[in-house]
Parts: sequence; structure tokens; C-alpha cells
Amino acid sequence: MSVDQPALHDAVVVLSAPIQVWSARDGSVGTVHPGAGAAPRGVDGIYCGDDRVIHAVDLTVQVADGDTALGPRLEFLGAVTPGGGTAGFDHVLRVPGPTADPAVTVRRTRTTDGSGAGEAVLVRSALDRALPLRITAVLWADSSRMDLIKAGHATTPHSPRVESSTWHWRDDATTARVVAQDAHLAPVTDGDVRGIALTWDVVVPANGEHSVSWRLELHDDQAVVGPAPSPAPAHPVVDTGTALGRLVRRASADLAGLRMSLAAAPEHPFLAAGAPWFFTLFGRDSLIAARLMLPVDRELAVGTVRALARLQGTRTDPETGEQPGRIPHEVRRTAADLADDRSVLPPLYYGTIDATCLWITLVAELDAAGETTTARELTPALLQALRWLRDESDADGDGFLEYFDTSGHGLANQGWKDSGDSIRFADGTIATGAIALCEVQGYAHQAACEAARLLRRHGDLAEAVAADLGLDPALADPEQWERWADALRERFADTFWVRDADGPYPALALDGQKRPVDGVASNMGHLIGTGLLDRAQESLVVERLMGPSMFSGYGIRTMSTANGAYWPLRYHVGSVWTHDTAMILDGMLRQGHSAPARRLAEGLLHAAEGFDFQLPELFSGEAADDVWPPQPYPASCHPQAWAAASWVVVARAMRA
Repeated sequence: MSVDQPALHDAVVVLSAPIQVWSARDGSVGTVHPGAGAAPRGVDGIYCGDDRVIHAVDLTVQVADGDTALGPRLEFLGAVTPGGGTAGFDHVLRVPGPTADPAVTVRRTRTTDGSGAGEAVLVRSALDRALPLRITAVLWADSSRMDLIKAGHATTPHSPRVESSTWHWRDDATTARVVAQDAHLAPVTDGDVRGIALTWDVVVPANGEHSVSWRLELHDDQAVVGPAPSPAPAHPVVDTGTALGRLVRRASADLAGLRMSLAAAPEHPFLAAGAPWFFTLFGRDSLIAARLMLPVDRELAVGTVRALARLQGTRTDPETGEQPGRIPHEVRRTAADLADDRSVLPPLYYGTIDATCLWITLVAELDAAGETTTARELTPALLQALRWLRDESDADGDGFLEYFDTSGHGLANQGWKDSGDSIRFADGTIATGAIALCEVQGYAHQAACEAARLLRRHGDLAEAVAADLGLDPALADPEQWERWADALRERFADTFWVRDADGPYPALALDGQKRPVDGVASNMGHLIGTGLLDRAQESLVVERLMGPSMFSGYGIRTMSTANGAYWPLRYHVGSVWTHDTAMILDGMLRQGHSAPARRLAEGLLHAAEGFDFQLPELFSGEAADDVWPPQPYPASCHPQAWAAASWVVVARAMRA
């Protein structure tokens, strides 16, 4: 994580994949243009995919007096930010009136859809006279890459050439077009920074109102992701007067804004991992979010597994991490430069140890939920994924799934805690070498068991497909996978369990020397319900997680407060991640640990209240007894798909 990464916790986003608009809480996008040579402010701007197309929108509303425009103050009143593709920002326009009461208000209503963004500016007046106004919106063009903005680099304040209402922001495949009815449009420059100014001269009638609007239409012929063609389905209505109801309403709007598809397969919707930095298909993230949403949105899970199957690995390439049968980590238009840790990820990157197992499990769960056609049609991809699990996931043959970046520029850690410093011994020392994560062994065990059930149900088809593809027929044998799972379970019990003063628990991982990494971490909670632990072992894990060093009162900390490296604002070493707690909660519900599950659900719901019912990607690990509202993690993404999708398990726990 770069120390200069823009803070997001006070920013507002309006989004409809692949478009997003970031602003300050008062609706201002960027500063009033700072002049030539100055860098844009933070994350603010209008984005299409991984590009910032507009870095500032300067709105002025002035009283026109003859040929003169007088500049009254716009004073922020408040915002209506329901999530997803719309938001409203209210201001008072200070003009002389009969009393000291504010007599003129201005509302900026910002909207997005899958092809652009825009604003309507509504002026309402309680004056007993007509009010002549000049309204100006200047859109300052940009062509900055998302990865450089994320890394905190001062993006070069050079704009693409804007000579009319239409221009190209990246190359000839990208087109930006401004549409504004009844406005005068004119290109503007400030040194090397260019934009387009929209001007309306209007008269607001006495005790009346007047509105103007503009829209920026964005198109990229080479985009790899685009909007999902169908709207998000309606979720169960919960009383909006309750905390749970407000969480469901906000999460549903945010999830609709994150809904997208591959440009090559628009019929298969999935959830972008999160905004702003991860606004694309991520194997692990999109699968976890879809699985959390499965009880209420089966279509999303179907679209996710089908979209990822299209990108499944077919060859061995150390540069991209691709291996035959492997499910990818992320897909982008161009390479992403993670300047904070010197990683450069290719446009299609496969460096994830867990996405393939999660994909297998979700396919099987869809079959169990009645989506038999999907499961049968994906049988070739299933067998290839199982081949990867058996033959590719264990590079050194020790019987555990592990990862190690051999390219020199990929992710150092390839589980969900993918920051470079996340895997720690109890004393805080960072583990090195090939890493075998505890939760990944659980995902693999569950995938093998689910695959065995699926193969037993569709055995004839699987055997025929294996023969057609020239694959080892043993891949289609359910008994082989049951034996594989049993052997993994025994090895895990013999190798991963460690002990401290509070008793036994599963180690976070094995390091490159096969030593148990004894940091007490939330990862162990993902084992609940995977079948890797027996009932007594699960109870030990639940008890450890619900202790004061791990449960903050809002959620499960990523790392115990007793760890030598614990810090409540450390990304993966002390913070609370919403989806992490939700996955633990889901496992508890599946296994009948209803009392601790309800405590976790109540904690997340209490945290949601402190974040205006938009649960963020992560937040501080400070205890609920010590801080209210929960402290934000400044660079936390919001909305984040797996965080927003957590409402489903929270609702299940509250009703249990």
C-alpha cells in the first residue's frame, strides 16, 4: 500500500459499471481548477473503466446583472446519497432577499449509467421577483490511468486535445462526448490542461424554478468489461425503518452499480470487485460475492461462473501465472502497475491460489440449487479445474496447496490477504518462501467433496467429456476425490494445528520451510463448514475467534491484538474486513453455531450504522467499547462487492 494512496473514507461515489464519479461530500469534483502544472485532487473525477476521463467539474451559479455576473456564495446544506447510480447535493445560493432566510437553493443531481454520467442543476427560488442567472459547468479533461492514481502518483496535468464537444481520451478506440441542451459550449485551456465550458443564461421565475443539465457519453471499443444488460433483481423487502432494512436498501443499490459483464459475453453478469480501484472482474472477489448472494440472486452466480470459465487457463505461462484449468485473478484493458510494491500485473492475470477451488464449489452449489444445465454445460471446465487442483496447485508435492511468484513482478501473496506483509508469525515476523494458507486447504477440501457429489450425479457425462478432451479418466471418478479430500484432512490435522497459552488452533499458514506460521488470524474462521475440521475443532476455532483479542465488537480482526505486528489500521494485520467476518458468520450458520453467529451479525450491523449503512471494504480494528462510530480505514474501497453482499448472511443470522 502506498503511503500516498488517496483517502476515500470522506469521498462520495456515484457508479454504474463501468462508469464511476468520485467527489467530495458536498458534490464538488476536484478543486476549482488550480491552474497549469497543478495535479488533480485525490481520487475525484469521472472514470470509464481504468481511466479517469474528467478530473474536475467546476460549477458556478452567478447572478447576472446586465452584462456583469456577480458571484454569490454556494453554501453546502446536505447530500442524499442512496448508493448506486444517483446522488443529490443541496446548496443555498446567497442572494439578497426580504429576510435573512435562505431564499434560493441549488440541487446538483448526479446520475450514471453504463454508458456515461451527467448532472442536472435545479435552482429553486422563493423570491417575489425573477432571478437572472448564469450557470457554468467546466469539465476539465484527463487521461490518467487508475493504477497511477491509486499509487498516489501526481498524475500529469496534461489533457487530451479538446477542440469540440467530442474527443478521444486514450486512443482512437475511446470517445468522450458532451451533450447539453440549450447550453453554449466552448473549449477552454489552462496551460496544458484542456476542457470544455458549458454556459446557460437563464431566468428563474418568481417563486419558481429552472433546471439545466449536461451529460458525458463515454465509449471504449477495446473495453474488456461493460455494463450488465439486465437490472439487478429485486431483493426481499425489509422494513426500511430498521437498521437491517437500511443496510439491505443501501447494499442493494450499491450492488446494482457494481453489476457488469465481459464485453465479449454481455449475457453473463457478475459483480465488479469494488470501487474505485477494483472495478472489474476479480476471480476470488466476484466468486465470494456471488456465493454470498446465491440465496437471493441465482442469476448472478450463474453469470460469474460462466464468465470466469471463458477465461480459464489453457497453457503454462509464468509471466501471467496462467496454468491449464486455473481460474484467473483479474482482467483489465492494459497492464496494472502496482507501484507501491513494484508489481506489474498483466491485463489477464492468474496469480490466485484460491479462485479455482471457489469456482468448483460454486458450480456444485448451483447444481444443488437447481441450475443443472449450467453445471452440465460447464463439465469440461470443471474437469480442467480439477486437473489444476490435483496436478498444479501443489508445486512441491507436500500435499498442500501453496503459491510462490516466480515471475518477479506478480503478487507476493496470492490468497485474499494479498498485501506483501500479511502472513505473520505470532511475534510479528513476516513469513517467506512458498506459502500454504490454512483457509485455502479448507477451500480445496470443500471443492473436492463438492466435486465428488457433482461427479456422482453426472458421472456418465463427466466420463464422456474426459474421454473427448483426452483427460485422465480418474478426474471424473468421485471416489478418487473423496479419497483426495480425506487425505488432505488427515495431513492438515497432523501439520497445521499449533498451541499457545490459550490452547490449540490452526496455524495461519506453512512457510517456505514448512514451519507453521503461528500468527492467530481470521483465516482459520474460513475453515468452518469446509469439512476440514471436526465438530470439536470447529468449536475451538469459534471460541478463539470470539475472544477479545479477535472479536472487536464490530467484526473479526484480521490478526490478534497479541500479535507482535498488530495495528488496528494495518491493512491485513489488525483491521476488520467486512467480507472476512461475513464468511466466518456464514460458516457458523451452516454449522449451527447460531449464538456466536448472531453476535457477529449484530456487530456488523452496528458497524454499518456508523458508516451510513454502507459497509466498507475494511475498517479499523479498534474495539467497539473504545470507539464509536468505528474508525474508517482511509483508503478503504466503497462499495466493495463482497462487503455489500454481506447483508445476506447478516439478515440470515438476525432471523435465525
